[in-house]
Amino acid sequence: MQYKDFVKWSRWPTTWCGGCAIGIVFKQVIFSLERMGLAQNELTVVSGIGCSGRAAGYFNVDSVHVTHGRALPVAEGIKRGNPHLKVLVFSGDGDLVGIGGNHLIHTARRNVDLTVICINNQTYGMTGGQMAPTTLKGTKTLTSPHGNRYHPLNIQGLITSNHNYFYARSSAYHINHLQKVIREAFAWPGFAFIEVVAYCIENFGRRLGYRFGYEMLLKIKGIYKINRSPKERLKENELGVLIK
Repeated sequence: MQYKDFVKWSRWPTTWCGGCAIGIVFKQVIFSLERMGLAQNELTVVSGIGCSGRAAGYFNVDSVHVTHGRALPVAEGIKRGNPHLKVLVFSGDGDLVGIGGNHLIHTARRNVDLTVICINNQTYGMTGGQMAPTTLKGTKTLTSPHGNRYHPLNIQGLITSNHNYFYARSSAYHINHLQKVIREAFAWPGFAFIEVVAYCIENFGRRLGYRFGYEMLLKIKGIYKINRSPKERLKENELGVLIK
């Protein structure tokens, strides 16, 4: 299979805004699928609601676009119904750790054999740019015009609190690293969660003074460094993989 075979070209161009990080991540996923040698009938994709959730319709495999926050229970049902399938959940931080946060806690706790890619752009981008559970403290959004008063949810801490876990943090800039952790996540025999540091230019970045998505991409480049052998938890500015 070539990477182009995993794309439903009849639905292009996508509805993602120009310069959006989601398209970058989508591309790295299909490149990774090609390198893994998966066939189309070996994979199912599940997405929730949000800009990232639209990805389900662009994968040329069996896919499901479910209600807000319910991607994980639907994916678990598919996996339990056909354990031989590879099941990929591709959705955003608002859907997975906000609206669907309770499902995330318990799907990870049960160590269900799923690969989850969470596009963390720190906002509810599709609905206008409201504050999300992942929004950094002090950041101005549509619903926090004077700055977010709260610390963001510690996704790493949530996932790694379990007895067994696979947690990875990568970014839309570090594409080689991202492809590597995607392949490792698919090979992991249990719940594998990838947090992808991303951005939303139209409904988030412009309020912060960015003109183009490329400027936000360079910001990620300047902040995050890859830790190839972390011994403990990743620092706030580190990318890497934690497994147990």
